[in-house]
Amino acid sequence: MRDEGAEVTDDDVYASEQESAEYRGSSYVPTAYDNLDIAPEAEGYPEQGRDPDGGFRVLDLPKVPKLSTVIGPSTIMLGASLGSGETLFWPTLIAQHGWVLYWAFFVGVITQFFINTEIQRWTLATGDSVFRAFERVHRLWPLFFLGLGFVSLGWPGWAASAAEVGALTLGIDSMVVEAPGVTLEAWKLFGIVLMLLIWVSYQLTPLMYNIVEGIQMVLVSLSVLSAIVLFLTLGSFAELSKIPGGIAGVGTIPPERDVAVFFGGLAYAGAGGYLNLSQSLWVREKGYGMGRYQGRVKNPVVGDDPEPVHRNGFSFPPTPVNVERWRGWWRLAQWEHLLTFVVGLFITATMLMALAAEYALGTAQEGVTMWSTVVVPQVDPILATLLFVTLFFALLTTEYGIVESFVRNSADIVYELHGRRAGWSLPRIFWILLTLFVLWGVLILSLPIPIEQPFGLLVLAAAMSGVMMWPYTVLVLLINTWRLPEHTQPGWLRIGMLWWASSFFGYFSVILIGQSLASIFGLDGFTARADIVSSEPGAFVLFAVFICVQAVVVVSSARAKRRSTEATDYIDSPDGLFR
Repeated sequence: MRDEGAEVTDDDVYASEQESAEYRGSSYVPTAYDNLDIAPEAEGYPEQGRDPDGGFRVLDLPKVPKLSTVIGPSTIMLGASLGSGETLFWPTLIAQHGWVLYWAFFVGVITQFFINTEIQRWTLATGDSVFRAFERVHRLWPLFFLGLGFVSLGWPGWAASAAEVGALTLGIDSMVVEAPGVTLEAWKLFGIVLMLLIWVSYQLTPLMYNIVEGIQMVLVSLSVLSAIVLFLTLGSFAELSKIPGGIAGVGTIPPERDVAVFFGGLAYAGAGGYLNLSQSLWVREKGYGMGRYQGRVKNPVVGDDPEPVHRNGFSFPPTPVNVERWRGWWRLAQWEHLLTFVVGLFITATMLMALAAEYALGTAQEGVTMWSTVVVPQVDPILATLLFVTLFFALLTTEYGIVESFVRNSADIVYELHGRRAGWSLPRIFWILLTLFVLWGVLILSLPIPIEQPFGLLVLAAAMSGVMMWPYTVLVLLINTWRLPEHTQPGWLRIGMLWWASSFFGYFSVILIGQSLASIFGLDGFTARADIVSSEPGAFVLFAVFICVQAVVVVSSARAKRRSTEATDYIDSPDGLFR
């Protein structure tokens, strides 16, 4: 309970220089977990959900470090984004249709900022991963996202794209490597080498998160700097004047635009899909909030003593000091994501879109082909090489981010749903899944199948990522309003933004599902169109389901927020706009 006579000072809330420095890699504080008190089922503490043994352990929230020492999780996310929407989907869409579609990129990035930080919220407050939070709702939810995650990320399209660009840069794109019984294009061999190098990089450090963060920071920096040099050298400044008109054209969708490509672009206005959920695990590995007590994944081959990743998270008592620390951590998490992920995306992607709009406007080509066959022939050879280098680094950061995201997410799901009870080690699950996922990519690249146009491989994955974002945005909203105590819940503005986000991705999911039923299964009666009214009868059923789901979500989350606000009497908790 609150001590009304206590005075909270900055020294109580914020970490010193020395304490902040502990976060530069990642930070973990071991605890006497089994000896800690279990949080009561009462106002001021999170609800444990369906798990009868899911009680949170009580500890004070760590002090808030300096922003400069916790940069990292959003850098990995930025790297996972650069080679997807920011170098392929969105430059392609702008080149084909002009800046009229820029509104969708702008809205997509802002929307993902709110989604991603809300994914972080539960982990900041409890140390639990978002998948453990989903499991507290029902065990099937993590499995559902694991399946969709493999469908969307399992095909090594980004490795193929990076390899194709790398081969073009090295001038070996037309070469063929022959061995007894094997004939393999050189770019495929290059892709296999990249996959193996990613695997090797994880073996260089006991704490696998640190090597990922370090490599992604280098690759992201190289990609962004190369894009800036290209933009300044090629002088596409005039294109920027068209951006305000593109933002103002909200809702404009070219009638001939393939909905899968457009929806994929929306999902990849940022990382998208399964990748976004990794924010929870990355901030835990970094040591944000209560995640500092939860444990990290070490390499079982070269690592030192393992750290326990606890089954249940932690909860801090709602004292004045802890509540002020919470507010400090929450501001810190938002600033880190805004300045790294959002600003990085807007700068890099907009510059590449401007180049595509100036040199490839009206093209029918897509992805890497657009850059290599339309843009490159129009620029100086040195700048053409720099363009290939920029694309290569951007695509490599994405492939690295995809491997990291899929493996880390999936290892957490497998461990919590089965591995922990079976006595399996989380680090070993991680290592085995990493090895299998890399070998899977190597196998696909080794097969004599037509993957010489990697952009086409990515459309299904991108669209599936967008479909996935509808249910998990809904789940995150409901968990953060129903399960968290009022002082850690989102404010009304953020609740409204998640209503918008779930509506945004739900609407486009219905259109994609309807059109897929028509084109793949011949069920023309389910053809869904953007204006809704011209859709076929079956599509109206899909839209009706969507509207009902959204209505339930809005009413349920609003009721939860109102209930917790009215019941709060243990702490002053003003509802700020950006809380």
